[in-house]
Amino acid sequence: MSIATTMIIRLEIRKSEASFGDVASKLASAGGDIVAIDVIRGGKDVTTRDLTVNVQDAANEEIIRVLKDMPGIKVINVSDRTFLAHLGGKIEVTPKMPIKNREDLSLVYTPGVARVCTAIAEDPSKAYSLTMKRNTVAVVSDGTAVLGLGDIGPEAAMPVMEGKAMLFKQLADIDAFPLCLDTKDPEEIIQIVKAVAPGFGGINLEDISSPRCFEIERRLSAELDIPVFHDDQHGTAVVALAGLLNALQVVDKTIEDSRIVVVGIGAAGVSICRLLLAAGAKQIYAVDRAGILHRDEAYSNPEWSWLAEATNPENLSGGLDAAMRGADIFIGVSGPGILKVEHLKTMAPDSIVFAMANPTPEIEPELAEPYVKVLATGRSDYPNQINNVLCFPGIFRGALDCRAKTVNLEMKLAAAQAIAAVVHPDERNEQYIIPSIFNEKVVEQVRLAVIRAAIATGIARRVPPDIS
Repeated sequence: MSIATTMIIRLEIRKSEASFGDVASKLASAGGDIVAIDVIRGGKDVTTRDLTVNVQDAANEEIIRVLKDMPGIKVINVSDRTFLAHLGGKIEVTPKMPIKNREDLSLVYTPGVARVCTAIAEDPSKAYSLTMKRNTVAVVSDGTAVLGLGDIGPEAAMPVMEGKAMLFKQLADIDAFPLCLDTKDPEEIIQIVKAVAPGFGGINLEDISSPRCFEIERRLSAELDIPVFHDDQHGTAVVALAGLLNALQVVDKTIEDSRIVVVGIGAAGVSICRLLLAAGAKQIYAVDRAGILHRDEAYSNPEWSWLAEATNPENLSGGLDAAMRGADIFIGVSGPGILKVEHLKTMAPDSIVFAMANPTPEIEPELAEPYVKVLATGRSDYPNQINNVLCFPGIFRGALDCRAKTVNLEMKLAAAQAIAAVVHPDERNEQYIIPSIFNEKVVEQVRLAVIRAAIATGIARRVPPDIS
């Protein structure tokens, strides 16, 4: 599967050598679907047309190649709506008040700003009320684990971080700024983030590869007094748990009694296992390329060593085949094609499958549906999308509003329960276990739950006026 996009192709068609019918036929054979035609210039011998074509990303280059190879056809220009949306970047900084005269200038800059600077120097906590700090998050990445693209570098990571900043603003009214760092050294990343932290109320770590991400987050959480949250780890875990809580209700099972297989023990997989344990799961089997993590193996990754001790109560060894026999739940954060129909046939009745590899799940949903009771993926074109967007805006909104020192386990559990609760029990079913990312209740419910958990655990430095 690949992502659909729209291209606008401007062509010159020399009538003596080609017809529009020839073009349409070639486009269709290459995977393109013409949805609009605009005649730009007509003529006796040559016509110029703009064709709007729906196409899968994987077919983009093939379509252009086919057209260029056609006699009588000249490709003048190709516009891709996805690229057009990114021209010049997707975010900007705008002032809250206009500067129209000298008086305005003296208020926001010199000489008036000096009094504000002095007030903050005397009491640094006033930065929360007198600067953008209280509502600003740094979205930090080194570009080593970008979406499904891997290590593509900090420049190539920028479009993703800009998109994250857009979501922060639109969904939670948080000002977020992308910081893509040209270093892979964990110590350098830690020191850079610490150095810029005074200007931010929170740090969102993003697309940093495992296992480096664990140490970076752990150190920053310990050495900064603002919330640090690696969304690839904890956001995925929170939303997966939210969906699982509702899925268990649908199949009338409990998390304590369910046999759970988690495949792909990187950043997200480790965090999912940790959160499931905190939620009461007792039978987790963590599986990676080397097979089931077990206590008879020495692992160089400290997270794996911990998981080997904390999971796999039977100390099973072997691969996915062994883990899946009798499993109630499969949670995948690995790659396409990992899960087979044969595995599904060995699961317990009324099984739950979260195939969350993106954009291509661990198993094609159409193959899995006949064998499972509840199916979820990371994709928006199937029911039950497990998407981090349901989590991080509300968590940061709540953490900023109560000026939390960190994001702790209790806050993550509270966020998962809040997301799950947005789905009313009367509406909950196999096709609806998780709310839409556009459900306006999600951010506010997560915010409230996070604030209450922060207050209850003593890490909130402020109680917002709407919290009783």
